[in-house]
Amino acid sequence: MTTADPNSRLHPAAAPEVGAAGVLGSPGPNASLAEWLAHVERLHPVGIDMTLSRTREVAQRLGLRFEVPVVMVAGTNGKGSTCAMLEAIALRAGYRVGLYSKPHLVHFEERCRLQGQMVDPGALLPHFQAVEAARGKTTLTYFEFTTLAIMRLLSQAPLDLVILEVGLGGRLDAVNIIDADVSIITSIDLDHTEYLGPDRDSIGREKAHIMRPGHAAVVSDPVPPASVVDHAQAVGADLWLAGRDFAHAGDRQQWQWKGRSRRYHALSYPALRGANQLINAAGVLAAFEALSDRLPISAQAVREGLALVELPGRFQIVPGQPVLVLDVAHNPHAVATLAVNLDQMGFYPRTFAVFGAMRDKDLAQVVRPLLPLVTQWHVCGLPTPRAATAEELQQVLQGAVVMRHDNPQQALQAALAAADPADRILVFGSFWTVGGVTAQGLPRLGSAHGR
Repeated sequence: MTTADPNSRLHPAAAPEVGAAGVLGSPGPNASLAEWLAHVERLHPVGIDMTLSRTREVAQRLGLRFEVPVVMVAGTNGKGSTCAMLEAIALRAGYRVGLYSKPHLVHFEERCRLQGQMVDPGALLPHFQAVEAARGKTTLTYFEFTTLAIMRLLSQAPLDLVILEVGLGGRLDAVNIIDADVSIITSIDLDHTEYLGPDRDSIGREKAHIMRPGHAAVVSDPVPPASVVDHAQAVGADLWLAGRDFAHAGDRQQWQWKGRSRRYHALSYPALRGANQLINAAGVLAAFEALSDRLPISAQAVREGLALVELPGRFQIVPGQPVLVLDVAHNPHAVATLAVNLDQMGFYPRTFAVFGAMRDKDLAQVVRPLLPLVTQWHVCGLPTPRAATAEELQQVLQGAVVMRHDNPQQALQAALAAADPADRILVFGSFWTVGGVTAQGLPRLGSAHGR
């Protein structure tokens, strides 16, 4: 892997004029977002090429820079929830907010939000054109190209706060070409070990590289790897540790938070369900305290933001008969949390699981926490080369009751046909799996037995 110094803020340096004209084979001036995405997928010979040099070079040609505070979020689990809570609280405080998150469930434009709303596809087109013109003969991966396009849109929008979610790792992730005013490291566990290392210490070291000298670095993981703390001290970041610089406590009715100089009492629980959401929320409040001189936040904005925050596909419960649970959990740590959340839902006679996942995951460990909870498994293939086949998933689940299907929608319909109204259906394992059952909108279930 090629490394590059991540500690320099990008500024325009003789940035060229960029427009619709690109290299040979580029989409025409009237091309749709789908045509641009298809073009971008063909640009680089591999899907993941971890380096910052090419992305930084093109960003410098674009003159990419942010004039407003930037919060960058990295971690194994909890990134999406953290970004959603940051956005919701800042919006309730009256600030103009831009968010870059990933991956999407159904539509690519879900990755970019302005003022809490998914960006219009047409608004992205000039920025795809600009990146194409600026890159020249430089090859960019799908993630690098689309990251530059979205960040260029955010940099030119009239905003007060920009939130950037890291994709893979941190040190060599394309988002890391930007210097964040505040970085947040969420929970760290084993995932993408082929790129990030075989243990929490190695993975934590990769993610810690989004920290910057003199800037706040919030670590919401209650027990972070030593490598995270060591890197913060090595680069001179202003380290905020859970349990030392901020903490939370609560009972079944409410919770409270205290930071270095601020306290919030009698807070309602976040609208996002799940056992770890208070950990994520505590890190969010620490980030806002670190930014308080530039973006002051009222207690009322905190309360309203946490009450109104939404994030599809994260322990999302859809009422119906049977009840439907959607969760993109796809690594052992996330699925272990999912199992706890399911166990706390109450009694259901049977649980049917719709499961599709990537082949490169530790699939035996992914399914292990759910084996005691799931009555019947409906495994399916997914429309990406990385996905495990239904046959491979069935092999992982030897000894369980397993049905094979071609895609998530077929698996959901089969589970629904077998379920009674009082049962529960869980869809999990990948963004592709949840996206596959929500592509036509949120399912509203009514079991065949109930009808």
